[in-house]
Amino acid sequence: MTIKAEYIWIDGTEPTPLLRSKTKILDSVPTELPIWGFDGSSTNQAPGKASDCVLKPVFSCPDPIRGGDHLLVLSEVLYTDMTPHKTNTRAQLAEVAEKYASQEPLFGIEQEYTMFKGSRPLGFPDSGGYPGPQGPYYCGVGSDDIYGRPLVEAHLEACIQAGLGISGINAEVMPGQWEFQIGPLGPLEVSDHMWVARWLLHRIGEDFGISITLDPKPVRGDWNGAGAHTNFSTRAMRSSYDAVVKAAEALGKKADEHVANYGHGIEDRLTGQHETAPWDQFSYGVSDRGASVRIPWQVEVDGKGYLEDRRPNANMDPYVVTRLMVSTCCEALA
Repeated sequence: MTIKAEYIWIDGTEPTPLLRSKTKILDSVPTELPIWGFDGSSTNQAPGKASDCVLKPVFSCPDPIRGGDHLLVLSEVLYTDMTPHKTNTRAQLAEVAEKYASQEPLFGIEQEYTMFKGSRPLGFPDSGGYPGPQGPYYCGVGSDDIYGRPLVEAHLEACIQAGLGISGINAEVMPGQWEFQIGPLGPLEVSDHMWVARWLLHRIGEDFGISITLDPKPVRGDWNGAGAHTNFSTRAMRSSYDAVVKAAEALGKKADEHVANYGHGIEDRLTGQHETAPWDQFSYGVSDRGASVRIPWQVEVDGKGYLEDRRPNANMDPYVVTRLMVSTCCEALA
């Protein structure tokens, strides 16, 4: 039996890393996936004179594109001495997740993205100019307002077949812009699943001739940006409203550190308009989508639950965002 294992990793491109992948042929379904290597000088992760980097499998799932027993294999990048590469943000998260595991942190991440056909967002006139103003596109239906649904449905089905923790999809505020949600899962799990779901989105886009961007402000002007709203709770928050408020206040005390690590171009998106708070001002409030952190209305009513950090960009690294949120909130709630 021949198995195609698609090894996926995150490269060293700055300011926003890219996904890379290549296929390894295995003679049978392995009990343990082998480590592999790649040319780090071609992925901004090593100089040419010492170019070898190591791929260490950390998460695998069925490959919904190739089908059968073929696999997708998400891998960490290591140096040849088997220590984490400087671009390996997963290793840093693993330490923090283990430290605060007793608080049982959970995440649900809402990944917004924009589809492009050529140089223009899907749904924007090919001849130039703009579609009608925002309003009917969010969660809309009908060919006048919705673009790219076949790709979106194919991606949803692929994530389900892969066994990823996908929990929903919806059309977003700008034409050609959609969202999928991963979670609720622990910090490592939600981040691993998110990276594989992103890879699947880009890969399936190839079959439709559509490119995917996680640019936080893909169209300038009076158009919504693209974020990755991050919902977070701990065991204490899921039983106490006071703990939810305490976590929100803790995020405010480290606002600068978080914003600096929530994705490149955050100043272009967090302007105080289009359902955002200004990037250099922190706020939280109940049911307030213009706040940095939103506490859903039902959380206040129930007296327990979770919060939504609305600041992370669509192009954020989930390993970094979950690490910062666990560290900041769990330290405050300890």
